[in-house]
Amino acid sequence: MGRLIALVVALALAQGSLRVENLAGAPVDPLAMAKPVKAIVFLFTSTDCPISNRYAPDLRRLATLFAPQGVIFRLVYPNPAEDAAAIRTHLVDFAYAGATEALRDPKHALVKFTGATITPEAAIYAGGRVQYRGRIDNRFVDFGVDRPAATEHDLHDAIAAILAGKPVAHPETQAVGCYIADFAR
Repeated sequence: MGRLIALVVALALAQGSLRVENLAGAPVDPLAMAKPVKAIVFLFTSTDCPISNRYAPDLRRLATLFAPQGVIFRLVYPNPAEDAAAIRTHLVDFAYAGATEALRDPKHALVKFTGATITPEAAIYAGGRVQYRGRIDNRFVDFGVDRPAATEHDLHDAIAAILAGKPVAHPETQAVGCYIADFAR
């Protein structure tokens, strides 16, 4: 079944039909980027996932650090029950407004393309493919179990490697948070 989904996603990409929604409800190509952009970081999140929300300051710092180097950050809301109004409120409440773009993925097109399963989870798209998918850092060991501070900064290190033209040391890590599959469809 997984191979079939991968083939369908590959076909959709070949036809240019990978689409999600902006907050106005219009379809957009989440992989679209202007020439100076070197990478897109997709941050799968949810308005009510406590782990996602605890990462807001870290994600704002990463966006501030890497945006001048040609990296854009897009928050992706895969929960179909989260409407544009709730997302706009979330963007303001967690000070994301202006730091990132927000997209809705209620049909999970981008979820399937990247392989994301958790909120929060990051996927970096660069060079025509997903080069990293996984956790932001290792602060959360398991749901409800966290360290005082992260000792590994996976997302930062992956972005830095891509910008330096080097392979990502760990292209896939396990994120901890709320399961995307649990969202009502």
